[in-house]
Order: sequence, then structure tokens, then C-alpha cells
Amino acid sequence: MSPREIFLRALVRLPTPRPAVGSATSIVTCDLMDRAGVWFPDAHRDARQMADLAAAGAEVLGFDNVMPLFSVLHESAALGCDVDWGRRDNMPQCRRPPWRLGDAVTVPDGLLDHPACRVALEAIALMRRRFDGRVAVVGKVFGPWTLGYHLFGVEPFLIGTLDAPDAVRRAMDAIKEVTVRFARAQIDAGADALTLGDHATRDLCSPQAYRDFLMPIHAELAERIGCPLILHICGDTSDRIEMIRRTGVACFHYDSKVDDAAARRLAGGRMSLMGGMSNLRVIRGGDEAAVRADVAAKRAAGIDIIGPECAVPLDAPYRNMRLLAEAVKGEA
Repeated sequence: MSPREIFLRALVRLPTPRPAVGSATSIVTCDLMDRAGVWFPDAHRDARQMADLAAAGAEVLGFDNVMPLFSVLHESAALGCDVDWGRRDNMPQCRRPPWRLGDAVTVPDGLLDHPACRVALEAIALMRRRFDGRVAVVGKVFGPWTLGYHLFGVEPFLIGTLDAPDAVRRAMDAIKEVTVRFARAQIDAGADALTLGDHATRDLCSPQAYRDFLMPIHAELAERIGCPLILHICGDTSDRIEMIRRTGVACFHYDSKVDDAAARRLAGGRMSLMGGMSNLRVIRGGDEAAVRADVAAKRAAGIDIIGPECAVPLDAPYRNMRLLAEAVKGEA
């Protein structure tokens, strides 16, 4: 099987000769940028440089997929957020939200033509042609909970879930259309699957809030978007994995704060699992023995796609991710 076939079959829990290896989030490190000859912030704003840097995931690290959206702010920038696109050694940040909770939320007709969206669509198309079916091309969109943080501010949005829940629901109902439109455009551009990032981690979203606000929307997105979705939520999500598996998403990209065996049990037999390798303890701080031991533990637990738990720290060594791929593939 090709790496693409292995990745896409693992994504929906079909038999494969080995687990897949890959990432639904950024694999960029400073030394990988040096190796690729492409650096932030240019890789956020230029399609060819974005594609070249993302390609290093397959061509340098040996992963079964590539994923070109390194930032969390492409949709938000297109919706009016004041974005600092960062520097070589840091990620973009939202400086100022454009709206207040309760404002009428309007999705611009030209959303997909905004440079922040267009660059990602062009990069996906470039990678589709570059790899010609050899590795899986994964896009990335953000759900309305994360977009709510960016568009209204984290504190006003979270307080609103308690003080103005109807306003939050109205906002999320409008914002989810941004997720759907950007997702479908990425599929049209050539994405095989999509990461759905929604930062409903335990310290910002209780299990009850996930159930009441997000679970129905994630189920709707899984139905409407029309390709396998990889839901990514950071942190200890053991209190909501059983709810997540009922949304119909194909895969859950989980954090190392969840034990591998517990994640597998909670996910059940239909939803695949991806990630789980600690960025700090293994990717940044581990040696070859630590990488291989962690891969062995994940294989034993039945993890379908083994890779970093979240966006890799920029100061991590890319060598450990290459060792990760070698260990998953059984290479010396």
C-alpha cells in the first residue's frame, strides 16, 4: 500500500499492514524550516512556500500525510481579526477581536478570496499535484468554539456561555458556516481529509458545555462537510471522548494527557485515534529510545495513526519526528 492508502484506511479503521504515521497539526520546527529553506512568517502568507514547508512532513520526516496550515488564524484573519503573523521563532497571534458578543455575525461573500484563505487553498492544490496520490493531503479548519475565542475574545466568549447562552448559540450557528465553506473549498482544492480544530479543552469547556454547545455542531459538521474529519482537542479529554465518538467524526486527535489504552477504550471500535505522543517529553525532550518505546506502547494500545499530540514546539528537533516515522514503519 502507498503511504496515502495506509493513512486513509487507518483514518476509517480499515486493515493496514502497519499503523499510519502523521500529524493533523503543525510539524514545523525551526530546524525543519532551515532544512526546507522556508521560514515563518512567509510560510503563512505565500502558497508555494507554505506547500514547500508542508511537504517536508513527507519528504524529510517520512510521514504518510502532509498538512499545510500551520497557524490557527486563517479563517479569523479573513473575518477581520487583527493578526500578527509572527516571526521565524513564534506563531501568529490574534491582537484584537473584531466583534462583541451580541453583534450580528456576517460571513463575507468573498471569504474564500481573502488572502488568508486563498493561500491555503492554493497550497493544497500545489501539494495535490506535487505528491500525485503518494501521500495523503490533509487540510485544516476551525470550529465555532475556537473561532468564537478569536472573534469575540476568550473571556467574553466563555463568560457568555454562562451569562448569555442564547447569544453564544446564535453566534456559533452563524460561524459554523465559515467552517463548512472553508472545508468544502479545501476538499475541492484536493484535500483527502480535514482536521477540525476546536479548542474545547477541559479548562475552557466543561463536559456539560461540550454536550450542550458543541456536540450537536460537531455532529452536524461531520455530516455536512463530506470527507473524513479529524477532530483535534488539546488536553485531558477523557471526560468527552465517548461524546465525541457519537458525533460521527472519523478520527479523534488526542493529547498525551489521555492514557493510550484509555483513549482506545473510550473511542470504541469505530472512531480511529491519532497522535498521542508527548511534544515536551518525547518530541522535544526525548532520545531515540524514548521515541521507540512510545511508538511500541501506542502500537500495543491499537492507536491507528501515531504522531505528535498537537502542534510541535518550534524549538523541538525534527530528528525525533523522523525517528518516530522510522519506528512506526519498522525501519532500522
